[in-house]
Amino acid sequence: MSTASSHSNMPITLVASGDLRDSANQVCWEAQQAMEKQLTTAISRFGRTVVRGHEFDETRGHGFIRSQRQGMDVFRGIDPDSPVIVAEAVWQYSHHVLAGLISHRGPILTVANWSGQWPGLVGLLNLNGSLAKAGVKYCSLWSETFDDDAFLEKLQSWLDTGALTHDTSHVAPFDLMACDDQSRAVGQIVAQTLQRDQAIMGVFDEGCMGMFNAIIPDSLLNPLGIFKERLSQSALYHETRNVSDGEAQKVRDWLDDQGMTFHTGPDHTNDLTDAQILDQCRMYIATLRIADDFGCDCVGIQYQQGLKDLLPASDLVEGMLNDSVRPAVMSHDGSRELFAGRPLTHFNEVDECAGVDGLLTERIHRALGQPVENTLHDLRWSDRDASGTVDSEVWVLEISGAVPASHFAGGWADAEGFRQPPMYFPSGGSTVRGISKPGSVVWSRIFVADGRLKMDIGRATAVALPAEETQRRWDSTTPVWPVMHAVLHGVTRDQMMARHHANHIQVAYANSEAEADLAMQAKAVAAAELGIEVFQCGGAK
Repeated sequence: MSTASSHSNMPITLVASGDLRDSANQVCWEAQQAMEKQLTTAISRFGRTVVRGHEFDETRGHGFIRSQRQGMDVFRGIDPDSPVIVAEAVWQYSHHVLAGLISHRGPILTVANWSGQWPGLVGLLNLNGSLAKAGVKYCSLWSETFDDDAFLEKLQSWLDTGALTHDTSHVAPFDLMACDDQSRAVGQIVAQTLQRDQAIMGVFDEGCMGMFNAIIPDSLLNPLGIFKERLSQSALYHETRNVSDGEAQKVRDWLDDQGMTFHTGPDHTNDLTDAQILDQCRMYIATLRIADDFGCDCVGIQYQQGLKDLLPASDLVEGMLNDSVRPAVMSHDGSRELFAGRPLTHFNEVDECAGVDGLLTERIHRALGQPVENTLHDLRWSDRDASGTVDSEVWVLEISGAVPASHFAGGWADAEGFRQPPMYFPSGGSTVRGISKPGSVVWSRIFVADGRLKMDIGRATAVALPAEETQRRWDSTTPVWPVMHAVLHGVTRDQMMARHHANHIQVAYANSEAEADLAMQAKAVAAAELGIEVFQCGGAK
């Protein structure tokens, strides 16, 4: 085994995992180059040399690792004892580099630029979560400028010793003894009911975008009382194509009647078209019917590989599914309404950890009489409020396309539909854009580490910001996606980054601060009853 001192004399190998889609890699390459230049300059201050582990590809027009096979080939040429930095200014597919990192013996550092643009922070967090699940030792850093004292101090520590530390004092085992009788009773009943009656998680193809951390092994999932129904995106495509024009039009009419605004145009390649929206309405109906056929309690649509080339993105579908206020859909024979009056919990990008969390949240909140609509978001980026309205670090939570419209103050009337970015979605599709309303929020994340399921849970407040500040944040991220302005209770920016083992975070509203605390406690109790190790992150407001 190489020692830290020997590592400190070796060149550092830099690699960059990218998207599977060259269209995205090409658009994002300029930002990656700028970030790598800043990072290399910072490292050179300490007299160290950086070598890139793979070259710019003239044919493809970028210098990212774009496939698992390429990643394996790249790591075959890297000294297994050398220090490796995975530098990310973009969304990346973790499985492109995971095989190489699992077998690598030298120190590993993941680094991202503090920017919401493409976004490297989200890619970093997914890779970190995947490494944690795989049991790979790593360190992680992030910076806006790469020349601030905090970053340089920790960078030097890693360069000298192969290790660094972050403050995670905000994390503690959840104090289940402090939960009141109501939360304890509700949590226990929900957990016991789930294990007795069991539930089915409908999975339309696992492993969206290489998110290894988003796959729960059956050996960990089944003891909860949850079992996977492994469905196929091809079956969803087939069922979607079998939905009639008339049925799809009724869903579109319902959305129009509710006041949703669609920004449409005539060009399929660049505009949101009425035909794309109608296909999303077909997919919505098809998803509910397949879920009913297989007795699913929640579903996840991969919607990236494969399906993106056949159908519009599923975001509008997901927003409707996760809301109790949504268009009615009848069974194949027309005899009954499917999942009437409640959401069919959908976990975006087939993130099964979010699926378990969403299922628990819906049941806990229903039992407590709290809003049942919940969703995951990307933990996209944070910044101080430039308007001065809120004297706090405000996170931009931003799902890639849709939230339940009940998260908006005016419901569907506050929802806007924009075309999904062409570099990600060649077949288009409408987002469900809007601003999440102010209110009391419970946030959480289930993840896999040390061979078991764990949950981080905490409290947040969704805040209102002036229109100009909201627009600044949209312009700094993805303007066609929905946003929540979130202030986390008792958790600093860097503490959140140091601890969070996923690109996604689950959020649900409660009717008051006290009721949010109650809901948080009840979910923690339910998770613990199911054998999940629960940690509270942060404290009171």
